Amino acid sequence: MSSIKRIILDVLKPHIPSILEMADRLSSLEGISGVNISLEEVDEKTDSVKITVEGSNISYELVKKEISECGAEIHSIDGVSAGIKLVEEVNTPQDR
Repeated sequence: MSSIKRIILDVLKPHIPSILEMADRLSSLEGISGVNISLEEVDEKTDSVKITVEGSNISYELVKKEISECGAEIHSIDGVSAGIKLVEEVNTPQDR
């Protein structure tokens, strides 16, 4: 059983499907309780988006497959949280 609770992805997608449709499709996957998609940049044919997926038991492979079926490509995994609970990042003096 997966213990992944949050995945943050940098994704390049075509204009269609919209981020509304992508969020709806991702949120319907088993183990996912919430999805946030932010538009970062728009090009002539593509959108660069940041996708954050949260849940109790996220399957990265299912998320990756759904994103691929939308015609999109994952550029990078920018963050992952796993374990019994989510741990939020804390800024330290070195982060300034």
